[in-house]
Amino acid sequence: MQGFFTFLQQNPFLLRFFVVGLAVWIGRASIKGYGLGMVAGAIVVGAGLSVWASIYGVKLELNNFAKSLFYYLFMYGVGLRVGPSFINSLKGDGLKFCLLALVSSVLGLALVVICAKLFALPIGAAGGMLAGSQTMSAAIGSAEQAITSGVVKLPEGMKPEDASGMIALSYGITYIWGTVGIILICKYLPRWWGVDAKVAAKQYEQEFGVKDLEGGGLTGYRQFGLRAYRLDNPAQVGMSIAKFRTMNPEYRIVNVARRGEPQGADPEFVLQKGDVVALGGSTEHLTDKMGLIGPEVADAKALGIPMDQADILVTNKEMAGRTFESFRETAIAGQLQVTKVERGGVQIPAGLKTELQRMDIVSVVGIKSAVNELGEMWGRIARTNTSTDLLTLAAGMIIGFLIGMIEFPAFGAKIGLGNAGGLLLSGVIVSSLVSRLRFFGNTPNAARNVLEDLGLVVFVAIVGINAGAGLLAQLTGAVALKIFVAGFIACTIPPFVVWAIGYHVFKINPAVLMGGVAGARSHSGPCREAAVEIQSSVPWIGFPSRLRRIGHPAHRVRLLRNDPGSIARRHNQRK
Repeated sequence: MQGFFTFLQQNPFLLRFFVVGLAVWIGRASIKGYGLGMVAGAIVVGAGLSVWASIYGVKLELNNFAKSLFYYLFMYGVGLRVGPSFINSLKGDGLKFCLLALVSSVLGLALVVICAKLFALPIGAAGGMLAGSQTMSAAIGSAEQAITSGVVKLPEGMKPEDASGMIALSYGITYIWGTVGIILICKYLPRWWGVDAKVAAKQYEQEFGVKDLEGGGLTGYRQFGLRAYRLDNPAQVGMSIAKFRTMNPEYRIVNVARRGEPQGADPEFVLQKGDVVALGGSTEHLTDKMGLIGPEVADAKALGIPMDQADILVTNKEMAGRTFESFRETAIAGQLQVTKVERGGVQIPAGLKTELQRMDIVSVVGIKSAVNELGEMWGRIARTNTSTDLLTLAAGMIIGFLIGMIEFPAFGAKIGLGNAGGLLLSGVIVSSLVSRLRFFGNTPNAARNVLEDLGLVVFVAIVGINAGAGLLAQLTGAVALKIFVAGFIACTIPPFVVWAIGYHVFKINPAVLMGGVAGARSHSGPCREAAVEIQSSVPWIGFPSRLRRIGHPAHRVRLLRNDPGSIARRHNQRK
């Protein structure tokens, strides 16, 4: 094996992606639906491989520049993703969930700091415990940067690699319960509280007309349809399209063919016997009044209407707060169908009484003219584009680094966001501008996913590789037990506090609050399990909490002073 490890040592690029590939493969493995995931897999594989190599006297190490670069790409990608909906989440009911996320973040951080001091844990342990117990892997980068930038004064004889090793070790020990614990808590919290979340979900579904996402799937049923009928009914002959719509509001005439030529659907157009009418409406209504017009026919000219499907980004302030039901009387009603609603990057179950929010993405399919009209009414149509505007990407990164250089004196120290915080803020700014303007800055979801996923997993893999060699010297049973207990406390207490505030103070529906507790931890797994437990998709409504997603990376506000004593050490505990 020594020859194999020596080969990896001499080929750092191969080593880097060997660890990444192995981490992704291991991360996909699961037992009854539970697994490490690729990020936790990366630090386990990286550290394990490095420890194994050290037994043969081979030290595996990768360049710190690459580690920082991938971390910065990840932070900018996070900013791009959360930017368009972040400001909007601070309004209305979204503010309640952001406050819950803030409580969860601050309380989790405080518990980590207290336990680290109480158990006298080594430097670096607090950062790893924060990342693992809160399942917030980005916090590893915050702790790493605090050490490598010199903000934290290390004890004499302790090397930066040792502190990094403690970060990796603490993360690995606390991550398992951080993941499994929050899933169990979200799943059974209502039952422990004496609340029937399943009944609450049904009440919510009935009140807001919300349908179950989990029971979707591809079926032969179509909620809406478009059919052609030959006009034989004398009662409709001589009637204008506008009058027909007044008398039959559940239908929409979208086209008329006369003598084989399409005539369109002008409201003043008068119907004549023998016309072929293209009629749109719900499947229920189309089969309700059989014979209203005449027999159904297969007329290609009448049904040859351009169709379209698009994602509409809601930017019009006047549309915020309006329900889908309120658009029933518009001219385009019945000409298109809403197929999906995304809020904060998460699909939510939607019904007739669901209120639109700015920066919602609504997927629609229907007649092309109606899709275009709705796009102009609500905001803009976001057409699929696979190309990435690299100029905007480069400009955003430059702006982020410049923001990170800004520092302010306070309490004998200098406070600033640092590079990571600056890139996060830059990403939010750029994506917010791009969502309002059409002519620049396109970054497809796939490109953002590469920035986030590859950036984070490569960064964490390098942390594990560089830290692994020193783990054996630092790991003892007593230290490991203290770290696990601290992580257990920091993971378990905040969800109960968040639930109590949300249920008793904010009076949030228990089924929605289950998703809010999961969203406060930015972990979709608990929300998914909660939805399965109560057999409803209502928890997903409370899940999209943007504040949590930027919370822990923002913890790396830097404290710089000439004499880094106790303040710097306390700052390290917050990492």
